[in-house]
Amino acid sequence: MPRWVWWTPVALLVVATALLGFRWGWIAATITETDVINAYAQRYLEDRARDGTGAGASVGDCVAYPGEERGVWLVVSCGPTPRDLSRHYAYYVNGIGQMVKGWGPHSEGMVPGSGGREPQT
Repeated sequence: MPRWVWWTPVALLVVATALLGFRWGWIAATITETDVINAYAQRYLEDRARDGTGAGASVGDCVAYPGEERGVWLVVSCGPTPRDLSRHYAYYVNGIGQMVKGWGPHSEGMVPGSGGREPQT
């Protein structure tokens, strides 16, 4: 068997890894705080509608602040004013816009990736 046949899978793995690294780097370099806040504000509206408390919810209910935990870039906190924990949601987002963890009133923590509602670029 020719030697190049043995090295082809290794070369394909290296190319695939390089493409994935380039994509993640591109996302991290071009995503803005505004993109993330808007995406999770929209998710907040969907979550409120799903939970049956969508009346009166708006994207203006959401604010973001820097994450304090390792791997958390922004925390998008959404809910009505004055603060009502039965209608408050928090989304912890990493540097490429994916939810690391979240909190909602009807959950013991949201599962990242559920429903595929993370912002895609």
